[in-house]
Amino acid sequence: MANLEAQLGVQLWDRSTKIPTLTEEGSVLLTAARRICSDVDAFKRTAEGLVGGLEPSISLAVDVILPTRALVDLCREFAVKFPTVQLRLYADTLSAVSSLVLDGVCQIGVVGPAAQTQGLERQHISTVRLIPVAAKHHPLAQIQGPVATQVLAEYVNIVLSERGGSRPTADQGLLSSNVWRVADLNTKHAFLRAGLGWGNMPEHLVLEDLASGRLVRIRPSAWGEDDWILSLSIVHRPDLAKGPATRWLLERMAELCLRDIGPPQPSSP
Repeated sequence: MANLEAQLGVQLWDRSTKIPTLTEEGSVLLTAARRICSDVDAFKRTAEGLVGGLEPSISLAVDVILPTRALVDLCREFAVKFPTVQLRLYADTLSAVSSLVLDGVCQIGVVGPAAQTQGLERQHISTVRLIPVAAKHHPLAQIQGPVATQVLAEYVNIVLSERGGSRPTADQGLLSSNVWRVADLNTKHAFLRAGLGWGNMPEHLVLEDLASGRLVRIRPSAWGEDDWILSLSIVHRPDLAKGPATRWLLERMAELCLRDIGPPQPSSP
């Protein structure tokens, strides 16, 4: 102990008692030493992983229609299984997600059908059912049975649009000329619950609202009895180097989507 104190030039131990105890300076340096040891261990694990082909980092872009539970579980499990791999996560809408992959910002994307995927490899993993809804106090919610197009046209249709101002490609079959465009799904959800208009929402996001009666499903006559079904796919560039973490991420994402929103179904045209 004396040699270490001499090397550091700091008194580490209080010897005024029968059993020496750490001084305040000693406690500070002990904490720093533990942090250094932890960093060295992490450094070694990272180096060992790189030697074994483990990626130093992975960037993932997801469409906001992806169930939050699936994304949270994916990231939690990834952190446990690959603690040395940095995960960068981006969330966006429509073709903006695939653009992040095409531009090389992200290695992997989870996209809906509106994504521009030319030049990318695409794996269809699940489908999302869209439900047309309005708040329980909205006039459209008071109509029993199919709602005529001319009636829908009288009310604001809230649709999802890209941040750049692009047309709302994910909300197909617009039936109103009075359209409000929002750039994220949470805002659209809030507007619908506030009764500001009507619009499509992913079924998994409004199940609780429908069960509680806060939102009511409406039935546009122009759409018949069929729901809008949107495909959900994983995309990546053809030259993606699939290391252990990337392979796990691709497989686990498909499994979690299957768990939370079910198997793929035929998509709407």
